[in-house]
Amino acid sequence: MSTGTTTAGRAGLGGRFKGVSARPEFTLAVLAAAGFVVLAVATDGNLLSRGTLDAFFRFLAVPIVIGLSQMVVLAIGQMNLSVGALTGLCAMVAAWLMLEGGLPAPLAILGALGVGLAAGLVNGLLVVLTRINGFIVTLATMTIIEGLRYGVNGPDTFQGYSQGLRDLGSTSLLGLPVVLVLALVVAAMVALFFGRAVVGRQLLATGGSPFAARLSGVSNDRSIVIAHGLSGLLAGVAAVITVAASGSVNSSIGDDLLLPSFAAPIIGGVALAGGVVSVVGTCLAAFLVRLVDVMQAQFDINPRWIDLIVGAVVLGAVLLGTVRQKLSKRSS
Repeated sequence: MSTGTTTAGRAGLGGRFKGVSARPEFTLAVLAAAGFVVLAVATDGNLLSRGTLDAFFRFLAVPIVIGLSQMVVLAIGQMNLSVGALTGLCAMVAAWLMLEGGLPAPLAILGALGVGLAAGLVNGLLVVLTRINGFIVTLATMTIIEGLRYGVNGPDTFQGYSQGLRDLGSTSLLGLPVVLVLALVVAAMVALFFGRAVVGRQLLATGGSPFAARLSGVSNDRSIVIAHGLSGLLAGVAAVITVAASGSVNSSIGDDLLLPSFAAPIIGGVALAGGVVSVVGTCLAAFLVRLVDVMQAQFDINPRWIDLIVGAVVLGAVLLGTVRQKLSKRSS
């Protein structure tokens, strides 16, 4: 009797492990761990030095949050091309409010978050009111936001703002940078939003099948506005982290965030067609992208080659997702 129970238990454990190992997140976790070990060996352990490791995790925070910012729009089957420029604008606004407006850091942070939320809501409303694809709308607003970002302080750099905010950006908690802990807390909240909140489920329903969602009483227009608004708010969070961690900001902030914003969720298993999100996958993919950035810095590789590699991986992930989707439809 006990032998049968043990055999059944082993079979159950084996089945559970097989189920977990088949998930994209498991593959990404293995790749992230293997990549980290390989890069540590290739750099003769330099990656494991305290300073390098601290910088690695500190500057991982923004790719995670900016990936989540893109992910919430991908959830409804749309894209937000303005996330990078909006992050830069919010960062410039926060610095301006502290230096020129004389506001304390907490109010400046609220101002930056407010700008991000407002811009996101405008994106969503424009998509709903014009019935133009979000790709085109956010391409236009990206250009507008870039102009506004430059208009805040021209080519000059903001520095010397709140010492407390800068100290927060360099402080560690339990061995991890506080900004990374903040990013992980935000990721957990986004996961709860999609996993537990009715509104989050409605966003996924809109992305999965707008027609079926409408028949179920879900307002697709409302989902679009909420998704873009949340995306803008998360861009504001990324801006606050940037201001805290970098110590200075200028009008070029955000220019290099568009590709990583797509790379993290798409490599992480988020469907371009909408209806599927993966917060864990997005975070792990952001970790992989950060590894590539460190490899570029350690071995002095031309950044264009890094863009080529990341772009090729994103394209491969899109093609693989398309093939999986077709195979799942055939099997069903």
